[in-house]
Amino acid sequence: MKFNGSESFNIGTGRGHSVREVIEMVERISGKTVPRIDSDRRPGDPPAVFADSRRAQEVLKWKPRFGLEEIVRSSFNWHEAHPNGYTGKK
Repeated sequence: MKFNGSESFNIGTGRGHSVREVIEMVERISGKTVPRIDSDRRPGDPPAVFADSRRAQEVLKWKPRFGLEEIVRSSFNWHEAHPNGYTGKK
């Protein structure tokens, strides 16, 4: 997709993860329980959604290098080190 001479790309691993899989990974890495309410899929929700990054791979020569565990671990570690976000204050 082009916008005023620029292009946009989907960036992802090409493999989707369920909300449950993400929550379970966060719990495993953080050692904390994530509050949740389990329920059925809402009417109209697609059965699966994931980023198709083939265009980014072709044009940018980009390849996904990290899976769900590495992504969650990196995010968790950053938030632990920066509890107030980008304010620079701990």
